Amino acid sequence: MAIPVGKLALYTAVAGIHPSRTLPISLDVGTDNATLLADDLYLGWRHSRLRGEPYDTLVEEFVEGVKRRFPKAVLQWEDFRKGTAFALLERYRKALPSFNDDIQGTAAVAVAGVMAASRLTGIPWPRQRVVIFGAGAAGVGIARLMRDALKRAGVGGDDLRRAIALIDTHGLVTEEGDAGDYRRGLGWPVSLATSAGLGPASPRDLRAVVRALKPTVLIGVSGAAGAFTEDVVREMAGGVERPVIFPFSNPTTQSEAVPSDIAAWTEGRALIATGSPFAPVTYGGRTMRVGQGNNVFIFPGVGLGALLAEAREITEGLFTAAAERLAAEVRDEDLAAGSVFPPIADLRRITARIAEAVVREARQEGLGRPLSDGEIPRVVAAAMWEPRYVALEPA
Repeated sequence: MAIPVGKLALYTAVAGIHPSRTLPISLDVGTDNATLLADDLYLGWRHSRLRGEPYDTLVEEFVEGVKRRFPKAVLQWEDFRKGTAFALLERYRKALPSFNDDIQGTAAVAVAGVMAASRLTGIPWPRQRVVIFGAGAAGVGIARLMRDALKRAGVGGDDLRRAIALIDTHGLVTEEGDAGDYRRGLGWPVSLATSAGLGPASPRDLRAVVRALKPTVLIGVSGAAGAFTEDVVREMAGGVERPVIFPFSNPTTQSEAVPSDIAAWTEGRALIATGSPFAPVTYGGRTMRVGQGNNVFIFPGVGLGALLAEAREITEGLFTAAAERLAAEVRDEDLAAGSVFPPIADLRRITARIAEAVVREARQEGLGRPLSDGEIPRVVAAAMWEPRYVALEPA
């Protein structure tokens, strides 16, 4: 329960949603852990874990209950296994306004970071070449949203395919290896991979992919600590003047690399963002602030915007709009300090701007209320509750 309670506390603090209008929920579907089942103090449902049809039936009943009791609610999915997470998202995204923060929130933060970094690297956003290390929920979510954002920027065909490379434990994901429904459409055609020197008979590990593709952006969501080795980082830095490197796995013990090493291996040229908080890094007499790609920059604004728009569906377009707004909120002084994300102290103001962007996008997609551009900021500001405490005088 700590996860939904904590996320809703952020909705209150950041998006101004009154706590009485939130409901934390955990679906207890049992456990196969014999130690827990035998523990007199275990508070969960004392049965074997539900799977298959019984599990699906329970989730269906839950969703129908939400729709019936709270017809204008937004439902945020969280902490499901990757296959289940994608299945539930696709099954219910049109049934009620809902999204999965592990997939879509993480993706929007990553896309925003790359967009912001593009202002400093000299390489326009539509010309970035991105390698994503980790093909689970977060990695696939980033690849999906990045494709959507690049399409909006006019990128298509083979240029779009070449722009994003997804790597799993077996190496570069190709069409022959993307059989899982959640990865379908993200694999490179075998002919394209072969022409890049990454055919079936060639090495396809991270270093080989970096050497062959010369990416401008490297994102890690693998949970594999230290995966961004010195060899990999130096290989990337040899092909681009300002490499953009995001070791996004958290906690810090699972980060693909630590910022101080990345700075040293790139002679201080890298733009770095992490999934966990890291202290500023000093290299060559210059101190760089390490931006944290925290989902809290995205999900409260998306949720608030979807509520105010009365959106019938939360589409990829809404998350792309949120990413574009977040990138625009990164100031030149943030980039100069080495951070591709704004200060966390600006979070409430940024959340309001993201909510406005989401409401506009929902209107443009024909999914929400037809509010005018002039009305939207007023509607958002009026909806953001702020606590007012009664002043107490000592007796």
